[in-house]
Amino acid sequence: MAKVCLVLGAGAGIGGNVGKKFAREGYHVALCRRSDEEGLNKIVAEIEAEGGSASGHLVNAVKEGAIEDLIEAVEAGIGPIDVVLYNLGSQIGGRSLEDTTLKVFELGWQMATMGLFRVAKTLFPRMVERGSGTLLVTSATASVRGNAGQHSHAGSMGGRRMLCQTLNAEFASKGIHVAHILIDGAVDAPDTLGKMMGADAFQKLREARGLEHDGLMLPEKMAETYFHVSQQHRSAWTHELDLRAFSDLAWWNHAA
Repeated sequence: MAKVCLVLGAGAGIGGNVGKKFAREGYHVALCRRSDEEGLNKIVAEIEAEGGSASGHLVNAVKEGAIEDLIEAVEAGIGPIDVVLYNLGSQIGGRSLEDTTLKVFELGWQMATMGLFRVAKTLFPRMVERGSGTLLVTSATASVRGNAGQHSHAGSMGGRRMLCQTLNAEFASKGIHVAHILIDGAVDAPDTLGKMMGADAFQKLREARGLEHDGLMLPEKMAETYFHVSQQHRSAWTHELDLRAFSDLAWWNHAA
């Protein structure tokens, strides 16, 4: 039976490329996203065309019981989940305090923090019983630095980082590897950054900083780091790391 990697947030950027990497390494990849069934099926087809094994699942992670039902279905129908990637974002763009409604602020928390808690609450008891498991968590610069207009994003991502720390403190000794992966820069991803910026502006950014310039983070290269972390020996586990393009200043070097 193939090992199983569950990807929550399997778009064409980080999530989809991490899924492809794990599939190439012999995992069955259960790819999950909220919408765009056509895009999801495309990633599954690409994996299968390379000889890999994958399944696609449309899941609204905010909906009550959806994450729990998904984990139960994968474990029962496909196999025990060895690795889970929590890749759901909570970026809503810059908004002043006045323009950040209670609903928007809560949605950020639901996506970034509560959903992660629900994954751990449902899956970790199974992993403890099996004696092993890995949780990879995509995070953002906002988890360590709160800027103006980022009330929802920074609040929710800061909570995500602290939750990773508490989960690590409780479960590392029980065989579960928790890794918080901080993405400190712009990712060359059409359905995340591309959608936020708009197609024309995104293409101009790619031409100015990406492509042959390597100034945008390439998801297929980032996926190699995700996989490496998941395979680390327990005597040398990484809990937190950050990724950025070579030409970017680190978050701690910025004035704001």
